[in-house]
Amino acid sequence: MTPTTESPVPQEELRELEELAVSVAAEAARFVVGSRAAELEVTTKSSDVDIVTVMDARSQELLGRRLREARPADGFFGEEGGADAAAAGATSGLTWVVDPIDGTVNYLYGFPQYAVSVALVECDPTTPGGWRPIAGAVADAVAGSVHHARLGGGAWTREPDGTEAPLHVSDATALATSLVGTGFGYDAAKRGRQARALVEVLPRVRDIRRGGSAALDLCHVAAGRLDGYYEMGINPWDMAAGWIVLTEAGGSCTGAEGAPPSTDCVVAAAPGIREALTGLVDEVVLIVRND
Repeated sequence: MTPTTESPVPQEELRELEELAVSVAAEAARFVVGSRAAELEVTTKSSDVDIVTVMDARSQELLGRRLREARPADGFFGEEGGADAAAAGATSGLTWVVDPIDGTVNYLYGFPQYAVSVALVECDPTTPGGWRPIAGAVADAVAGSVHHARLGGGAWTREPDGTEAPLHVSDATALATSLVGTGFGYDAAKRGRQARALVEVLPRVRDIRRGGSAALDLCHVAAGRLDGYYEMGINPWDMAAGWIVLTEAGGSCTGAEGAPPSTDCVVAAAPGIREALTGLVDEVVLIVRND
């Protein structure tokens, strides 16, 4: 099964699904912020620097419970289920892809750049290039705002007081004067490759920012706070909600060499620098692969 070119559900239903994503993401964000001081028990995931707090599991349990109550026919695919977990239980053809705390190290240290990401995707999110988000929400946990979008509905930020503001990417036209975000993985070998990529990118842009939350970085591009963003080695739950927010804000979200976004590479850009940034990242990916 491959994604359709149009929404697989009617717009009115999609609006309701977008609102569900906003609601559960905001609830989980309040939960992780409110419980942070009491629950900082830490273990490791894939490496000594890839940490998971008790709150990762508790936040995902909350998200799963709320989404299954509302949408029992949909699949559920979360970070804490493991990268190889299938979108089990889906009979609707739709799957909720969640990151219970995106930016776990920031959460541990109290650095105010972490989020809860909730996206509804069409087809199987474990199949590279074979799925796409149709609605999603990224709750900026510390700010209390939620960036959200649905296919064909534009991208918005809902502030804590309930007011809404539209999102739109920047009008950047030159890569040399663009602010670009990136991120780094946890595995030492992967971090080494990402560092070599950074050496190639940094001299050709205005500057680089590393926030520590891929979901928020994608939303920063959507809001025009970054002109572009690239990262190698992120997962479906890192990108799914930010992807739909970005594209509905007028940006592009692709992979390397014209492929769809994937764990191999994600490139987000305002239209005016899309060609230049994707071309640069393609060069860098080839250099890193052959290094």
